[in-house]
Amino acid sequence: MNRILSIDIGTSACKAAVFDPDGRVVAAESVPYDTDYPHPGWAQQEPEDWWRAACRAVKQLTAAVDPRDIACVGVDGQSWSAVAVDAQGNVLAPTPIWTDRRARQECDDMRRLMPEEDWFRVDMNPLQPGYSLPKILWYKRHWPAVYENARWMLQSNSLIVLRLTGKATQDLSQGYGLHFFSMRAGQWDRAALEKTGVRPSLFPDILPCHAIAGSVTEQAARQTGLLPGTPVVAGGLDAACATLGVGVIDPGQTQEQGGQSGGMSLCVDHCVGDPRLILGYHVAPGRWLLQGGTTGGGGALKWLRQQICPELSFADMSALAETVPPGSDGLLFLPYLAGERSPLWDPDAKGVFFGLTYAHTRAHMIRAVMEGTAYALRHNIEAAAEAGGQVNVMRAMGGSANSLIWTQIKSDVTGKPIDVPSSDTATGLGAAILAGVAAGIYKDFEDAVRRTVHVQRQHAPQAENQAIYETGYQKYRALYARLAPMMAGRDEA
Repeated sequence: MNRILSIDIGTSACKAAVFDPDGRVVAAESVPYDTDYPHPGWAQQEPEDWWRAACRAVKQLTAAVDPRDIACVGVDGQSWSAVAVDAQGNVLAPTPIWTDRRARQECDDMRRLMPEEDWFRVDMNPLQPGYSLPKILWYKRHWPAVYENARWMLQSNSLIVLRLTGKATQDLSQGYGLHFFSMRAGQWDRAALEKTGVRPSLFPDILPCHAIAGSVTEQAARQTGLLPGTPVVAGGLDAACATLGVGVIDPGQTQEQGGQSGGMSLCVDHCVGDPRLILGYHVAPGRWLLQGGTTGGGGALKWLRQQICPELSFADMSALAETVPPGSDGLLFLPYLAGERSPLWDPDAKGVFFGLTYAHTRAHMIRAVMEGTAYALRHNIEAAAEAGGQVNVMRAMGGSANSLIWTQIKSDVTGKPIDVPSSDTATGLGAAILAGVAAGIYKDFEDAVRRTVHVQRQHAPQAENQAIYETGYQKYRALYARLAPMMAGRDEA
């Protein structure tokens, strides 16, 4: 029993993989699911789809890999879920995902209950509708039957843990989505929770991410092919697991996120919050992550491909981007296709192509999207520096890290060197490391990173491109500042 299973509940799919102790993928499966957009500002998923996808993916793996060899299961998941389940573990409603913006009024209500700076002193995160607590307050107002019948409010990974083990859990790294979570103590702040009027019994006790939450039940074993009794850890936030999976465990090390969303996770050894950014616990003990999370990452290029060039692969798009000079001949892109998270926190922000002429081609549009997401990354890095967090070398992960040109653009725009370990498996590897530490396969997190994370290539900023991107970045910042009132409908001029 020296192999580890990871289950990743991402935004677009469940990815499951079996790793050996050296971090090599033995087998992997991915099962997609849909996002529903029933009203403007809404983005929701069916948690039952997550479970069905997990069962299907794991069942395929256990048909290929002897389940007796699986020592432990690690689970990670997307942020800011609010999965309402009853006492039998049945899901009561779709859950708004991290891009959902329906709970804006509930954020205003929270500001009336307590000044925003007081909420920030507790949780060290801004009041924004995408977070878990405003969504629960939205249930209470708009879906009262869901709220009243709920036994637990769970995160995405904790729903999978519940289904595997029968145990309701809350891991440390996902606590920050609930604004009554004390960032300094790592526990629920009962006084802040009382302010909300939400039932305290809805929230499980908080577990370390690598703690054994329970073991696979007979029912879950039949659904997944796992052996009954296989231990399962509490798991954690997908971005935090990805950060661990690229080997970021020391202060100053930074994960650059190139999945559906974009951004960065800077490892720090003390609470260093800023209202423009996101602060949460790392899945590695004794560390926090100062995060910049943007809506425009790989998803922006995916959107462009679907709408403009569906016949092209992402490799084809990268090749086209290389034919265009830095700066995209004056074409600029704001990647705010679902509003924007940090550091703008503007749910009304919109995506924009600026400077289009007859001379521009779809190759220019592809490169402009890559550059726009890089500008968003730099904006977050600058905010982190102003908060006292210094980014050194970044380590890239996610699908965009497979693109040499996109990774080089990010290095040039930010002025930071970027290392690339195994980009596609980092999130699952991070969840697997949690399980491996719990199972005793690794003696500690340092041992796990040393054995499993290996840099494949490196990018250094190119001086000749930095001046071009400096001009582009200043225009990027100015363009949003000028358009923001119009985006919000405050200025039609």
